[in-house]
Amino acid sequence: MENFETLLKGSAESHGHLCPGQVVGVRMSILGCKLIGLNDPKAPDQIKKIIIYVEIDRCATDAIAYVTGVKLGRRSLKFVDYGIMAATFVNLETGKAYRVVSTEESRDLVPSYAPEITGKGQQQLEAYKRMPDSVLFRVQEVQVPIGESDLPGPTRHKAICARCGQVVRDKREVIVEGVPVCQPCARGPYFSSAREITWPDMNWAPA
Repeated sequence: MENFETLLKGSAESHGHLCPGQVVGVRMSILGCKLIGLNDPKAPDQIKKIIIYVEIDRCATDAIAYVTGVKLGRRSLKFVDYGIMAATFVNLETGKAYRVVSTEESRDLVPSYAPEITGKGQQQLEAYKRMPDSVLFRVQEVQVPIGESDLPGPTRHKAICARCGQVVRDKREVIVEGVPVCQPCARGPYFSSAREITWPDMNWAPA
């Protein structure tokens, strides 16, 4: 794995700006990978061994994805919407898993670690670089049951919604009265007022 400063620079460029969350995310990734025994998670011989569960959709998550190479489309990045600055790193080969949580105490201690810096954001950024891991994070060894339908790789299962006919992949359907139903039909969608439309140049194709 590249050194911290190189990873932070690349992560900030990928994310669009440098911020305290980038520092936390990069450091969280370095620690998490070290704990599960992967020293170069982007390498071809390691990329298929890692899954990371992130618990917040904030800047740190972009840093984690950049440092480790995990992706939603590769199914190696999982989003659990807890609103907690935390991530769980899983080694699929060994089964080892560690949840790394950014501490609230670290925010309180920012002035102590960067007293000469003015401005909240800059002070946090510098302090998070200086804090030891033991101050910045809590770590829990955990067990993460991962079913076959959650693993990277080709689609292993699909069902057809008994109400709307939509194909649902990876066992994300809900069984209602003995038949598979897509989650929007079963629980209600996150959108409303859906209606099919046409649009200009709808028959366009790139080739």
